[in-house]
Amino acid sequence: MPKLDLSTVPVKTGSIYPEPYAAMMRGRSSLRLGEAGGLGQYGVNLVTLEPGALSSLRHWHLNEDEFVMVTEGRCVLVEDQGETPMGPGDCAAFPAGAANGHHFVNRSDGPARFLVVGSKAPREIATYSDVDMKVTMEAGKASFTHKDGSTWKGPR
Repeated sequence: MPKLDLSTVPVKTGSIYPEPYAAMMRGRSSLRLGEAGGLGQYGVNLVTLEPGALSSLRHWHLNEDEFVMVTEGRCVLVEDQGETPMGPGDCAAFPAGAANGHHFVNRSDGPARFLVVGSKAPREIATYSDVDMKVTMEAGKASFTHKDGSTWKGPR
């Protein structure tokens, strides 16, 4: 297996979220390691959260498993059951279909990094726990709706 040169992997910033949610993702970046290595069956991303940054809106996946391992710094896992401090070596797993909205928040004064591994279902639906929004991912394209399936027209 060829060694990946992390200095050549492009840093991804920004968000696929519509506004006003896209602006909430400032301070989050990632290296798409699986993509850089030519992997197609699952994704592997090294996410960096600057102080105060969120990993995403709280969400859960219908068809994709997700695994997270903190590699550096400190962050807080926020899920339906509450909050859990996370540090290097701490892991969390989110099975597909388990309606447990989750995300990570960096409340420390330094960067936090974690590795995210997730399956790549041909069609995925993610539901956002704290806002009236769902996303369907198919063929690499995101389509946002309200939770009732109506066309996304912004926050209600």
